[in-house]
Amino acid sequence: MAVPMKNGGISSIKVIIYVILSGVTTGIGAFFGSVIGRVSFTIISLCLSFAAGAMLYIVTGELIPEANDLYKGRISAIANIIGFLIGIVAVRL
Repeated sequence: MAVPMKNGGISSIKVIIYVILSGVTTGIGAFFGSVIGRVSFTIISLCLSFAAGAMLYIVTGELIPEANDLYKGRISAIANIIGFLIGIVAVRL
């Protein structure tokens, strides 16, 4: 997070402040996740499925098209398909 901001021309002080703010919000989110997660296994499964869905959305909407544009070949598509299949098989085990 810090390197792209620094390369984008943001001052070092602002970069440090943004990184600290990002870390604080992560800690707050972890605390609330811990509190909510103790409620029941159903809540934990709902939260984890939402997180997994959000990550799949990001990967399929942003990373896969960018990889295909960047490498202009089939290897990135094949690697993504293999990765999804490994993820599905790993869930079944």
